[in-house]
Amino acid sequence: MSLVLDGNSLNVDEVNRVARHSKKVEIHPDAMKRIEKCRGMLEEKINAREVMYGVNTGIGDLADVVLSEDEVERHQRMLIYSHAAGVGEPMDEKVIRAAMVSRVNVHCNGNSGQRPALTETVVKMINAGVHPVVCQRGSVGACGDLAPMAQLALVLMGEGEAFYRDERMPGAEAMKKAGIETITFQARDGLAMINGSNFITAMGCLQLWEIERWLKLHDIAASMTFESLNCNTTPFDTRVHNLRGFPGAISSANNIMRIMEGSAIFETEKPHVQDAYSLRSTPQVVGSARDALKYARPQFDTELNAVSDNPIFLPETDTVLTGANFQGTPVTFPLELMGLAVSTVCVLSERRLNRLMTRNLSEGLPPFLTRNPGMMSGLMITQYTVDALVCEQRVLSTPAANGSIPAAAEQEDFVSMGMTTAIKSRRILEHAYQIIGIELIAGAQALDLREQKMGKGSKAAYEVIRSHVKFLEDDRPVHGDIDRMAEVCKSGEVLEAVEKAIGELEA
Repeated sequence: MSLVLDGNSLNVDEVNRVARHSKKVEIHPDAMKRIEKCRGMLEEKINAREVMYGVNTGIGDLADVVLSEDEVERHQRMLIYSHAAGVGEPMDEKVIRAAMVSRVNVHCNGNSGQRPALTETVVKMINAGVHPVVCQRGSVGACGDLAPMAQLALVLMGEGEAFYRDERMPGAEAMKKAGIETITFQARDGLAMINGSNFITAMGCLQLWEIERWLKLHDIAASMTFESLNCNTTPFDTRVHNLRGFPGAISSANNIMRIMEGSAIFETEKPHVQDAYSLRSTPQVVGSARDALKYARPQFDTELNAVSDNPIFLPETDTVLTGANFQGTPVTFPLELMGLAVSTVCVLSERRLNRLMTRNLSEGLPPFLTRNPGMMSGLMITQYTVDALVCEQRVLSTPAANGSIPAAAEQEDFVSMGMTTAIKSRRILEHAYQIIGIELIAGAQALDLREQKMGKGSKAAYEVIRSHVKFLEDDRPVHGDIDRMAEVCKSGEVLEAVEKAIGELEA
């Protein structure tokens, strides 16, 4: 069944279904009527020679330049040419699909003024799997993601490049092979295609979906470590967290207790009355990350259904409004917070790994989790790797959202820098998969050495880990183990196995 886009009910989960699973989309009939009505109003104003920004004027600092009738159509094409100024490697096809569905839903509100054929062409591209080649860098996240959206728009005109069926080719060829007619942009079409923060929003939706699952994966890794270190379980009692009241902490503690259920940890004598902060404050810290995501998700859901154009057309009152709804800050702040949340939780993971490695902190485990310390170094250097990754995450957590650099001859003198935020938060997440992958490897190694009964959830995770990474008896190059485990984490295999064993974990 196709996803019906109506301009007001798209959400993060649906975007991910389209982006990750190639779900087909269609435009709701009522939305198409709104698009047609808005276009009819615009054409009446064009015929009456009303001056409208981005329709029959230049843009940015050139907004006062009024175009002749003969120049209007050519200007829309020139607009796309001039703005296709991005650089760097192509964005992932999932991001392209997410950005396209986001832009179509903006059009479905019926306030953008574009021709229906423009929106219908984007829908055909989504459904046929035509993915424009879009460079990652170039957007400053105000006036929309102009550079990447322009590269996307090139393919609608039969220009630029696209990926089609895993092959990179000229845009015209991709459209022809997919059986999609290219179009000639007319008045308003160009700006209606590029004037929104749709790539920042797309990247945020994809990352949010992954981070929500990554936090569950973190709870699994933490639980394995807690069992290995014979931690005191009282700090994970949900009664502790109910008394404070933060929902994220309550969910984190509940997940940990469920994962460890049946473990020998509940039966063995505890070496300490209280464990270190990095152990016993895990629910509070990870819960804060969960609560941050609960702020972020509504921000993206709102933006997915927003009118992010300039100008905005109101057919009901025959009104044209100018403003700055393209400004990326509302989705940049949650992205900054998401990156900070993930990098902070990764610091906890590194501190737990340190305790697993250190003989006077590991409650009887051998140094660096090897049976033959001295001759063997065990997993010693994996902590170095985690330290390097955490250090880089800290640098990447420095905000870009307050890093505005004026552009367009000071007409666009404050920009969100949201694309920079989206790029760095993606890198933080990629490092997070490697960091948790290393903790899972160490946790499985420690549980083997401990030789005690595991919790039901921990056991399910352990079995997946051991199907990919064998016990480290003698030293071997472990970079392949780490890369493999990071991909297993990203694939969701560990999380799926645990949730199959004990039921769905709380987000």
